[in-house]
Amino acid sequence: MPDPARPLRILHILRAPVGGAFRHVVDLATGQAERGHAVGLICDSTLGGERVEAALAAMAPQLRLGIARIAIPRAPGPGDIPALAQISRQIRRASPDVVHGHGAKGGAVARLAPFVRALRVYTPHGGSLHYGPDTWQGRIYGTLERLLMARTGLFLFESDFARQRFSDVIGAPKGLVRVVHNGVAEAEFSPVPPGPDAADFVFVGELRDLKGPDVLIDAVASLHRDGRAVRLVLVGDGPDRAALEAQVAHLGLGEHIRFAGFQPARHGFSLGRVLVMPSRADSLPYVAIEAAAAAMPLIATRIGGIPEIFGPEADRLIPAGDVAALAEALTRALAAPDVLAASTARLQTRIRASFSLAAMVDSVLAAYAEAMALTNAHRR
Repeated sequence: MPDPARPLRILHILRAPVGGAFRHVVDLATGQAERGHAVGLICDSTLGGERVEAALAAMAPQLRLGIARIAIPRAPGPGDIPALAQISRQIRRASPDVVHGHGAKGGAVARLAPFVRALRVYTPHGGSLHYGPDTWQGRIYGTLERLLMARTGLFLFESDFARQRFSDVIGAPKGLVRVVHNGVAEAEFSPVPPGPDAADFVFVGELRDLKGPDVLIDAVASLHRDGRAVRLVLVGDGPDRAALEAQVAHLGLGEHIRFAGFQPARHGFSLGRVLVMPSRADSLPYVAIEAAAAAMPLIATRIGGIPEIFGPEADRLIPAGDVAALAEALTRALAAPDVLAASTARLQTRIRASFSLAAMVDSVLAAYAEAMALTNAHRR
């Protein structure tokens, strides 16, 4: 095991280069490279698009260990065999000091790769933790996670919720455990003013059941039935878009609810006056941290690690999946904007103090060093 005080060779492995986990890896890898470490990335080659390619191209010059694209199946199956073989060759070629796997599949291949004398680090990012222990997926993934514990030198969780959820669903991790919150850059603390035709409310995220956009649509419909003709913009795309469009049409709200497709988060914020996050499940969503940093008024549900983001403001959070509670929160936001603005200012101050990108990168590197020191001590 190398001296943790010297520059490291760090290889990140992530299956899907999309969503909050991808943003986390991009920010972390770039920050580590800026601090003088040699960093590389392995990710899936079957997912992409212009946004992914642009993000990878932008970071590529800083990654001395390069970027490798390999076909990595989402679900366990025969396709994992050639993927693991190719990833193992990439790991041996990079000769890393740290192999950091992200998500269920990235974490699995990082720890299964043979003949690797490196610190193996795992960050779940939700992944297998989304499945209950009583489901067949939960039983399969839970068994795999327990088998891989022995090959994990460091567990890094992005929230206390994720750490506790892992212990409840999988079992207590056998290795060093640290919680490092996601962080945002200083530039993201500049406010995002609403655009000239901003809607009353905006949703920014993936259009899927887990994120709860259907609950928000029903809540807006409830306000319309009470005579409040509010407008909503849904920013994002996803597998449930067609069903959500049908829901809007069925409710007769086509003139009041607009689908804007994917937009960068800060541009999405400008399309509304209040951001609404009606998620049914989440860990530590970047969009909440980004919105709070940008002084964007925010309504969110009390799930996952969101209370950790809100801290003293967590009493404003509402139950997930509760249309009536969400409709009431929307009504309060319209009736008392000054109260929401004051809470927003307090939340921005909290984010600046506890959720910075610099602190995230430094804390991860400190956890690497601590795990390496423990490993060296055990070997002696």
